[in-house]
Amino acid sequence: MGEKRSARSLNEHLALPPPPSPGVAVAINGKKKSKYVTFWALEKLIPQGFSDFKLIHVRPPITYIVTPMGKAISISEARAEVVSDYRREADSKTNEMLLPYKNMFERRKVRVEILVLESHDPVAAIAEEIAGTGVTKLVIGISVPGFFTKKIDMASLIATAVPRFCTVYVVSKGRLASVRPSDSESSGRITFERMERDSSTSSSPDSSSPRAHSRNNHEIANMDGGAVIPANYSFVSHQASNMSDGHPSVHSTTDNNQKLRAELKHVQDMYATTQTETAEAFQKVIVRAFEPHRPCNFNVMLHFLFLFGFWLQLTELNKRRYEESEKLMKLREKEEEAKDSASKEKQRYEETMKEVKKVKELMMKEALRRREVEIKAERHAKEKDKLHASLISPGIQYQYYSWEEIEVATSNFSEELKIGVGSYGTVYKCNLHHTIGAVKVLHAGETQLSKQFDQELEILSKIRHPHLVLLLGACPERGCLVYEYMDNGSLDDRLMQVNNTPPIPWFNRFKIALEVASALVFLHKTKPRPIIHRDLKPGNILLDHNFVSKLGDVGLSTMVNQDDNSSKLTVLKKTNPVGTLCYIDPEYQRTGIISPKSDVYSLGIVILQLITAKPAIGITHKVEEAIGDDAEFMALLDMKAGPWPISETRELAALGLWCTELRRRDRPDLKDLIIPTLERLWKVVDKAQNLRGKTPSGPPSHFICPLLKGVMNEPCVAADGYTYDREAIQNWLRENDTSPVTNLELPDKNLLANYTLYSAIMEWKSNKQ
Repeated sequence: MGEKRSARSLNEHLALPPPPSPGVAVAINGKKKSKYVTFWALEKLIPQGFSDFKLIHVRPPITYIVTPMGKAISISEARAEVVSDYRREADSKTNEMLLPYKNMFERRKVRVEILVLESHDPVAAIAEEIAGTGVTKLVIGISVPGFFTKKIDMASLIATAVPRFCTVYVVSKGRLASVRPSDSESSGRITFERMERDSSTSSSPDSSSPRAHSRNNHEIANMDGGAVIPANYSFVSHQASNMSDGHPSVHSTTDNNQKLRAELKHVQDMYATTQTETAEAFQKVIVRAFEPHRPCNFNVMLHFLFLFGFWLQLTELNKRRYEESEKLMKLREKEEEAKDSASKEKQRYEETMKEVKKVKELMMKEALRRREVEIKAERHAKEKDKLHASLISPGIQYQYYSWEEIEVATSNFSEELKIGVGSYGTVYKCNLHHTIGAVKVLHAGETQLSKQFDQELEILSKIRHPHLVLLLGACPERGCLVYEYMDNGSLDDRLMQVNNTPPIPWFNRFKIALEVASALVFLHKTKPRPIIHRDLKPGNILLDHNFVSKLGDVGLSTMVNQDDNSSKLTVLKKTNPVGTLCYIDPEYQRTGIISPKSDVYSLGIVILQLITAKPAIGITHKVEEAIGDDAEFMALLDMKAGPWPISETRELAALGLWCTELRRRDRPDLKDLIIPTLERLWKVVDKAQNLRGKTPSGPPSHFICPLLKGVMNEPCVAADGYTYDREAIQNWLRENDTSPVTNLELPDKNLLANYTLYSAIMEWKSNKQ
């Protein structure tokens, strides 16, 4: 009776306020393991009747921005619009990171509220959010397991800070690792499956043993059927790391010492608790063994002696563990002191190196002044050589780049800037005179490649067309060609969705077919000699940021003679047909005779790939088999492009099959039949765009002046490395000595004309007209 009265008074003393409305919160840091946490919460808590979820993500506040030159500046020093753009980009990245988790909830058809908090202290932010919303269950992930790791475990800190009315579940690799129950669960009846099994066996002969009694009063079972967690276990600190990716929390030596002392205090508490529980259990065994009505026999005495010896061993073991933990804490404190000393030494070393660097910079400035005259002389010599070359070959016009300029623009041909590798050369992304481009370096050591280089340089330097890739310049002595940079890569990469690129919409594919056909007509009608491409394929069709297609890689093109008295081309015999398998004209392959109809065959294969996004091999047979049946034909289409108009798409497929006839004379004429058909089908695209809202076709981003927010008329480079419109930056510099973008002081107010970018802008403006 005494025990019952004391238990009742204890429960009355620990009476809790009524619990808040039920809800579940899932805290994630956005890393890969966060998906395990979310999946566990959905799998385990939805069957319990929970349908309202909150997804919490904490990121650090934005206090600085990074300039293109790699410098970090405070947001208080940057212009408001720059800070706004930087913050908008950060929000976009956060939303993109949270999208897969949102989709997980939507697939399970449960309501979810996504909360993005900004704080340098994720633990306090999560605890404050739980306290304010009344969430009753919180699911978090676990860091590195173990009692004595280097830093405090984020899961432990969160579980300690969260209000006691909320149950905290810690999940590791999709399984429940531990539970910190709420006050109501700790004082009430535990409803977990394993605890119910323990209670159900309480009437068995062993249910009254000290071991069973201790387990029923001090353990709760893992919801996944895993390890049993003591109810009085307070989360031991493991490792503290910022929940926001890429922004680790910085702790001082004082904070680390405080956390080490907290770990020691926790071990001491656990030691005392274990001692108390063991003594209580041992006392109950003695009382049970020597009750007046229970006969004392030899077996009971042996059992008592065994338990007594076990208790002595356990006591000694706990004592040793406590002593070892104290030693370990002292070693950790010494380690932190050593690290602090090393950090100060490193700081002094860095300050010394800065002074050395300043002296070197002064020496370099003096050397640069003496070298300036030499550089100017070399520049004048190069300009003279360019003028001489233009006088010798007045028909070929291109910007000359030296090999040294190409090396600098590609960071010495860095692997990170490599765009692709073909049969005839390697393509790198480059930055020449503050203009983004793509430089193709032909493989050295082959005579045939020099012919292809000369062929491509001659063709692209003489002709211009909106759907032919723009040649910016070349380095003839090293076999380098510099083109405009196409943001969306090749048509082949986009159709096959290399690197998980988004698919091309169906109406853009109609437009691409018309653009490629118009580029071929232009080549075939070139004067004085028509040009046949001979290597038309999706890999040689490039797309800019607005999905405008441009034909490139004309290194295998050939010029044919044309009779002035005839509108038909005189074909040439070629003993060795060139091109790419599956795209080569079968008749050209068999006879070696080339004609414009050879490009028509390749165009037909490209059209069939545009509507199916399938490899070229066997594609004509697949389309022929399916085109007569609506179901089979729809199954063959690339449905990732959106809802195709079935009638117009079938007509486009029929046009593609017509172009791939085996005999040249059976194929349609490019100018008289193919172009009119594609123009008529384009009206469907135009109508679809009007219904959806026309896609903006603005200028490339590097054409826009940061001050005018419009296309530059006369681009020039300022001392901060950014390109501006000359009139706009001159007006700015009359009243300011700082950069309009970085807000930092400019070393000088000199301006350098960007002729390459000026030519590209003029070309773009002429095409818009």
